[in-house]
Amino acid sequence: MALTIVLFTSCEDDAELFVTAANPTAPVLAELGIPSIELDAVNTNNPAITLNWQSADYGQQASVNYAVQFASDEAFSSPLTATSVTGNNSATLSVNELNSAAGTVGLPPFAFSTIYVRVVSSLGAQNGIPLTSNTISLMVSPFFNYPFTDYYLVGDATAPGWNNNNNNPPLFRDGSNPNIYYYTGYYNSGQFKVLEVKGLWQPQWGTNDGATIEVNDGTGSDPNTFPNNNNPIAVAGSYTFTIDYSNNSYSFEAYDATGAADFTSMTIQGSSAPSSATMTQSTFDSHIWYVNNIRLIPGDLQFLTNTSSVWAGNTSFSGQATENGGNIPVEVEDDYDVWFNDLTGRYILIPLNL
Repeated sequence: MALTIVLFTSCEDDAELFVTAANPTAPVLAELGIPSIELDAVNTNNPAITLNWQSADYGQQASVNYAVQFASDEAFSSPLTATSVTGNNSATLSVNELNSAAGTVGLPPFAFSTIYVRVVSSLGAQNGIPLTSNTISLMVSPFFNYPFTDYYLVGDATAPGWNNNNNNPPLFRDGSNPNIYYYTGYYNSGQFKVLEVKGLWQPQWGTNDGATIEVNDGTGSDPNTFPNNNNPIAVAGSYTFTIDYSNNSYSFEAYDATGAADFTSMTIQGSSAPSSATMTQSTFDSHIWYVNNIRLIPGDLQFLTNTSSVWAGNTSFSGQATENGGNIPVEVEDDYDVWFNDLTGRYILIPLNL
């Protein structure tokens, strides 16, 4: 049976091009010569796999598009297009590209799991007459890609002073929006900036207009300080600093800590911690707790106070805990810096080697 589809050209008058394909045949994806592959975080630009397929046949001269798709199940319930080529019948994916595809479709890190591959052909800019190849599979052990950026306070208004590597407290990343970061707590009268890497002065974030954030990524000039274009905090006290990196905005507002609980100890517990770990209370701000370089394994954790109240959230790496709030999931084994703010319940787990 003949199939007809309307494709649009890139001509200025958007002329219609009619293509008729009689009994088209789908591409045929060749089996790989290797049954499994363990991906290594070293040399991630090296090639990992090359996929080859027999070209689709649409019965006429036409440039054929090919989308290479991956999925965690043979039904391709949620397919991921890892790469696309036009007019070619092979594609090579780097270690990083294959690792990203494996992680995106849901394969756990550091364990062999089956990933399914297929090729979908189509015609023209509108991807007309899609044809799906056979499915092949292989075992893949991906490494873990930590998808977040962490930020740290520095300045005479904050605990580390103007020292860029003095256990600088991190901003607490929102558990559902990775573009938004918070820091609620005590600030001295003075000024501060935000760093992206402890021990380095760039990238460095500040403000030059008192309304938007600016960055020196190492190629420009350092911005002025928070909270307001080199104007210092006049009165020491509790404030909430919020940055939204999606629109380069920030706010700095007074926070009422009246009546907040004053815990005298904080402990990490749960299946991720081989044994309970005592957190250190900041001498600068009694509501900030941390433990550095703790080994965590896949599982869950909670924060236990001296009053026996248990605090946790439900998002990995960062989020907002509540009393009796469940379990914080730990996805991958690594050494972590763990920080908890008992004023707001916000927590952040920063892996040190991922």
